[in-house]
Amino acid sequence: MHVRMKAGTRIEETARSVDEIEGMIRQIIPANQLQGIIDNLGIPYSGINTSYNNTGTMSAADGDILVSLSKNHDPTNKFIEQIRTRMQHDFIGIGSWFPPADMVAQILNFGLPAPIDVQIVGADLEANFQFASKLMNQIRKIPGAVDFRIQEPDNAPQLNITMDRTKASILGINAQSIANTALGALAGSQQNALNFWVDPTNGVSYQVNAQVPQYDMNSLDALRNLPILGGTGQGQILANVASISRSTTFPIIDHYNIRPVINIYGNVDGKDLGYFSDQLEKLVNAAKQNLPRGSFIYIRGQVSTMHESFIGLYLGLAFSMLLVYLLMVVNFQSWTEPFIIITALPCALAGIVWMLFVTGTTLSVPALMGAIMCMGVATANSVLVVTFANERLEDYHDAYRAALEAGYVRIRPVLMTALAMIIGMVPMALGLGDGGEQNAPLGRAVIGGLIFATGATLLFVPTVFMMIKRSKKFQTTEPAPEHVTGSELEGHQP
Repeated sequence: MHVRMKAGTRIEETARSVDEIEGMIRQIIPANQLQGIIDNLGIPYSGINTSYNNTGTMSAADGDILVSLSKNHDPTNKFIEQIRTRMQHDFIGIGSWFPPADMVAQILNFGLPAPIDVQIVGADLEANFQFASKLMNQIRKIPGAVDFRIQEPDNAPQLNITMDRTKASILGINAQSIANTALGALAGSQQNALNFWVDPTNGVSYQVNAQVPQYDMNSLDALRNLPILGGTGQGQILANVASISRSTTFPIIDHYNIRPVINIYGNVDGKDLGYFSDQLEKLVNAAKQNLPRGSFIYIRGQVSTMHESFIGLYLGLAFSMLLVYLLMVVNFQSWTEPFIIITALPCALAGIVWMLFVTGTTLSVPALMGAIMCMGVATANSVLVVTFANERLEDYHDAYRAALEAGYVRIRPVLMTALAMIIGMVPMALGLGDGGEQNAPLGRAVIGGLIFATGATLLFVPTVFMMIKRSKKFQTTEPAPEHVTGSELEGHQP
């Protein structure tokens, strides 16, 4: 869980608040199910670690709380819902959200701290922030919206040092001396003048940074009494040549393709991402007319990845059916018999939809992958039935008898093939094991598709075979006799 205090909070205050939040978490999660809690506060010291951080840490007011659960624990979402409720009531003014914890979600988010990212792109950050605040309040009303926040707040405290150039010139002080003095005292001399000390024993150079101790620079009066270095006249303090005022600013400014952006991050709980994205797009399209001049709005994150994946899988599913049909056309040297075979595929699709509906499973990438897998097994079973029916048609010259015999003779191999696949998918469909719920839609789609496809293969496909063969008049007027006695053969010449 990521927590964020008010911008500008010192890390000591952040640590104190996180300790209280940690105590609340220990009250919610039973001791026998809690393995440990680790708190990471503030910005990492290394720039490399900062670049790899994907939770949205931006200042000392941020903290990551990593909770490790023991084996056989209660559902994680149960704890998350309780923590969300307690945070809203017990810790007012502290933002909290749950970034993706598993590697799969992190990869799908492409490094973003949330699956949904609404970006307002434009140069006017203040106007964009006001627009983003109104839009975020509307997004929170969508069913299933959780953890929505603006990544770049505008309430970080700021001190504005406004120099009086006329006074400074009279006193023989230039603007660069004033700026270097304030910068060096507050941030260190490395910002404007790099100093190195070479160790004579080993010849290694070390960077030296001179800065006023923080315990001395603890008030506005201390800042006003800061001596100015570098002037040509009599020594002066900062208050003689500049005034100090308070204001707020953005603690961090993000860019996308060079242009500054305001990011609205959020997650979905209790609803599928497809439903939420449809509602979000309607809301964003309606809000475009109120965008500040020169700004644009985009929906990025896992939503765009989902749309691209679904389009690719829909095309893959349609192409798989077309490819199977064309391959059978070459194999059977016919256009009608492959058509008879693939008539079982619509029933397989109906079975997939039925199973997902019965189990309350949403349509997802694993479910579509299972649908593509189901197409191959359903086609193979239909090939068995139609091939055998063609053989009987050559013997009987009766499409009805050929289809009837193919249906009950081939019932055993068709059921064996389908049951082997269905039984093998049952553990996956139940979502057993750690992370098993991610692949459960694949198993459920295969099971539902094969149940319907098997029935269609044994009943519907032979019926279509009979109707098409009869319409093409493959049978003769006199069906071949099944049994011929020896006396009946005496009158026939070889």
